[in-house]
Amino acid sequence: MGKKTNTLIIGIGNDILTDDGVGPRLCDFLKEEFKNTSVNFEKLNVGGLEVLEFIQGYQTVIFIDAIKTHDGRVGDVYLFTPGDFRETLHLSNLHDTSFLTALKLGGLIGFKIPERMYIIAVEIKEDMVFSEHFTDDLACKYKEIKNEVVAIINRLIPQEVNPSDISPS
Repeated sequence: MGKKTNTLIIGIGNDILTDDGVGPRLCDFLKEEFKNTSVNFEKLNVGGLEVLEFIQGYQTVIFIDAIKTHDGRVGDVYLFTPGDFRETLHLSNLHDTSFLTALKLGGLIGFKIPERMYIIAVEIKEDMVFSEHFTDDLACKYKEIKNEVVAIINRLIPQEVNPSDISPS
């Protein structure tokens, strides 16, 4: 996992399930964009309790995950905190405990839970078809999504990111 810093960005999803790969792909993009910073990056395809081991010890964690809502448009980007959490595709798992329950349990058993946690969720169309490519709807919006995610991160962790070093592409 590289050197320990105060901030971790985690891209969650499966990059061979069409739009579900938006979290890991954004993580890859951000790792390049923020390569001269002290931010760490991880890609995961797990949720619930398994996330705890990755976030322990960080002060700030930013999750990037796919979401499907009833009223959203493909490519919409949302910012949540655990306090106003909406279920993303991976942070809660039907075969595991919910993200919020995992955080509470982690605190009870002595895990050092991050002080600041954010969830950047990207509205997707398809997550059940095997493909390494986004749907056309998401692909058309991907450049806008990248720019919006970079802007959000610059607002959330400005002390670790020098905005003059970051230029959204």
